[in-house]
Amino acid sequence: MPVRITRRSVLTGLGGVALAGLGTGAYAVGIEPMRLVVTRYALRPLGPWPAGFTLRIVALADLHACEPWMPLPRIAGIVATANGLGADVVVLLGDYVSGMNAVTRYVDAAEWAPVLGGLKAPLGTYAILGNHDWWEDRTAQRRGAGPTIAGAALTSNGIRVLENEALPLTVRGQTLWLAGLGDQLAFLPSRKRRGAAGIGLDDLPGTLAKIPDGAPAILLAHEPDIFPNVPPRIALTLSGHTHGGQVRLFGRAPVVPSRYGARFAYGHVREQADLIVSGGLGMSIAPVRFGVPPEIVVVDLGDEAA
Repeated sequence: MPVRITRRSVLTGLGGVALAGLGTGAYAVGIEPMRLVVTRYALRPLGPWPAGFTLRIVALADLHACEPWMPLPRIAGIVATANGLGADVVVLLGDYVSGMNAVTRYVDAAEWAPVLGGLKAPLGTYAILGNHDWWEDRTAQRRGAGPTIAGAALTSNGIRVLENEALPLTVRGQTLWLAGLGDQLAFLPSRKRRGAAGIGLDDLPGTLAKIPDGAPAILLAHEPDIFPNVPPRIALTLSGHTHGGQVRLFGRAPVVPSRYGARFAYGHVREQADLIVSGGLGMSIAPVRFGVPPEIVVVDLGDEAA
């Protein structure tokens, strides 16, 4: 009988090796998940962008709050680091809730959201939701609709949650648009109810229709799989979800949670437009990271960026 290889089986297998406490396995469980790096990108967008205008975005993805892997003090440290990076705007790319069984305690939204509320930037902090923010919310799953616990917690702590919305931001005399897509995997198929028209809540055409033609725009989308449908007029799409594969060997991830495989696994992708996929901060399925340390992403957009 053929064996089906999945992200869960690969990560679980690697987790078993790691828990043995030997060599690279020990590193993958005990060291790399606790690191924090700042990954920087500088690019001139293919889409509409004002001449001479620059913007710095700081992006956090896939927090997956839980103990012992992502406790509140670690989240506070990530926030402090992010606040020192000189952002014009901070964006949160979803999956604040843990999606892993190998935890000693799940950290509640009422605990992690106030810490994220400490993020500071002149244009503010904006968020989208990820699949685990929906999947782990049993009430939202039964209802087939929001609000979610995670979304309400972010909102109550001063962070605007964008779900198929676009809003203008004015900085240094220029107006740009920030759009946030509803999650593409919001409803588990077994939990979908009559309130949900499909497995996802994403409405890309409706979201982009709110942005004036020719206006510079940035799109936040938790899963990068939407990117082939993003038109060239969007200057940049920012995504998370993949964790960069969570394990990368010789620069490639054996398994990526995307129907496109490695195409949108990690980093900067330039096709009809620009996409940056964060490797994220936390972990799911298994407490293992190797070759893709937790990261804060800094993006400098503009004509002066190389």
